[in-house]
Amino acid sequence: MTVLVTDDGFRADSWNGPIVPLADDDGTVRALDVPSDTDPASLKDRIDTLGLIRVDFPSFSDGRGFTIARQLRLLGFQGRLRAHGHVIADQYAMARRCGFDEVEIADDLAERQPEDQWLARANWQAHNYQARLRG
Repeated sequence: MTVLVTDDGFRADSWNGPIVPLADDDGTVRALDVPSDTDPASLKDRIDTLGLIRVDFPSFSDGRGFTIARQLRLLGFQGRLRAHGHVIADQYAMARRCGFDEVEIADDLAERQPEDQWLARANWQAHNYQARLRG
C-alpha cells in the first residue's frame, strides 16, 4: 500500500485508472510512470493528453526527479505531478517548489515519518532561501 502526501497531510489516492510505465506507453494512456532517467522533452508532444505523471525516485539521494518535475512544468504540463518512491519528509518543500503536487510514499515510510513531519514542511512557499533573503 501507499500513502499520498499533500499540503493537507496524508490521504488516499484518488486517481482512477492505470498508471502505465513509460516503456509500455502506446500513446493513448492518461497516466505515465516515468523513471528518473527520462528526458522530459520526449513527452512534449503528449503533455496535453496526460492527466498524471508519476516520477520515480529510486533513492532519496537521487535528485533527478526534481529536475524532471521542473522541466515538465516549464514545458507546460498542467496535470497532476507525483513524486514516487524514496522521498523523505525533509525533501517535501523542494518537491513542491519544483512542481510536484503530491508525494507517494510507502506505508512503512509513513510510519517512520508520520504526518506531522510532512505537515511541518507544508508551508513550502514561505520557508525557502529566497524568502529569507527578501526579509
